[in-house]
Amino acid sequence: MMTQRASGILLHPTSLPGKYGIGTLGKAAFNFIDFLNKAKQQYWQILPLGPTGYGDSPYQCYSAHAGNPDLIDLDILVSSHLLSQEDLATLPHFSEGGVDYELVQRARLPLLLKAFHTFSAHAPELDKLAYRNFLKSFSAWLNDYALFRAIKEESGHKPWYQWDHDLKTRNHDALKAAESRLAEKIDFHKFLQFVFLKQWMIVKEYAKKHKVRIIGDIPLYISLDSSDAWANPDLFEFDQDLNPIRVGGVPPDYFSETGQLWGNPLFRWDVMKNDNYKWWMDRIRTNLTLSDVIRIDHFRGFAAYWAVPYSEKTAINGTWVTGPAKDFFYALQKEFGNLPIIAEDLGVMTPDVEDLRDTFGFPGMKILEFAFDSSEANDYIPYNYTKNYIVYTGTHDNDTVAGWFRGASEADRQQVLDYLDKDDRDIHWSFVRLAWSSVANTAIVPMQDLLGLGNEARMNLPGTVGGGNWKWRARESDFDPAMADALAAITTLFGRTRKSKSKTK
Repeated sequence: MMTQRASGILLHPTSLPGKYGIGTLGKAAFNFIDFLNKAKQQYWQILPLGPTGYGDSPYQCYSAHAGNPDLIDLDILVSSHLLSQEDLATLPHFSEGGVDYELVQRARLPLLLKAFHTFSAHAPELDKLAYRNFLKSFSAWLNDYALFRAIKEESGHKPWYQWDHDLKTRNHDALKAAESRLAEKIDFHKFLQFVFLKQWMIVKEYAKKHKVRIIGDIPLYISLDSSDAWANPDLFEFDQDLNPIRVGGVPPDYFSETGQLWGNPLFRWDVMKNDNYKWWMDRIRTNLTLSDVIRIDHFRGFAAYWAVPYSEKTAINGTWVTGPAKDFFYALQKEFGNLPIIAEDLGVMTPDVEDLRDTFGFPGMKILEFAFDSSEANDYIPYNYTKNYIVYTGTHDNDTVAGWFRGASEADRQQVLDYLDKDDRDIHWSFVRLAWSSVANTAIVPMQDLLGLGNEARMNLPGTVGGGNWKWRARESDFDPAMADALAAITTLFGRTRKSKSKTK
């Protein structure tokens, strides 16, 4: 799978530059791929592409299959004659400094609706044929998702478990009545998915042409307020009133005395096994369409997961429950062959998790920011690496390298400088060089670290909602050709270019 030395950049599409308030799948996406190519990078890593719900987190989406309509590029809709330049002139002025999701969504909605009506009335027959084929190909999840979004809007955006009883419990007559009553809204959400997929696949094809592979991301759990939970309640731990019985999280540890209570519904793995994990098979198939490699967040949950009673206010009073482990991955392997999966194995991993990861040859993750703890030795220090890992300077959940270094203890900072044998100038670049020089097969740097930005550019602070989470955006000037050349130079120096071949077996 990822056995050759290579490298890449982590940048979620919402963080791309542009004039419409949020990164989209238009010109900036193609420019970024050109930047990756110039810098001799082979990977573009992204976060989950789904439609975001509460807190705008890509890890709390309304669907495990659908794409985020916020990423639809408006200029492409103009070139497709679904909008006009005059339409775009109605948009407000957006700040380049970050994403204001509420403003962006409110401003874009009338334009997306107009594009939908224009398509419905005037699209060429070939485009309408492509749309009909899309509806047929993705009906397994699309119909439920579009109906879910339409009912949600009608209800004032209440979560499905607060809907009227008949809609909440999917009474046949109530659903048929909703399908009739909300037909236009349902069609609108289907259209948005058609446009999203069309735009994303053109971006992905452009990346492939330039020999850049997309690393996607699957959260282990789904959001409680999602079309998947509403449409498939038998697959999750719900009681007879469709309230969660237990929810996901992690137990208390060094970082939190009360653990983390995520609130995601837990899978009924025994039920899923009865139909050979079909729901998961479909989910993996969708993600293999959208990306070339799949990072699975919270991989350890397949070996054992922390289950917390729904009534609890913290994650303290949970229990470890054995997951599907190897049986699940053998089923996936039988369906898809050897899957290009990255196991997010951060934190304290038990032998069963390591065995599960290694049995299937999945690369794990190493974070350089975790390496320098002057109080103890750890597995994140580069001299402890083996080849089958992805090394990161940091991830979307970490502070930037520059921000982390400024906030570290004096002893930890000194350990960094001793290890690097240098001063603290351009510490971010020293971390990039350290990752690229390591034995790990793959090295990834978040764009913020490549730019040397401080903690004002942090993508997410786990355990918090709102604030600056998920809002950071790059500027067009950030993709400097000189920086691309500098990254290309160390990529060549440390044997991570496409032409490099290992001299050892």
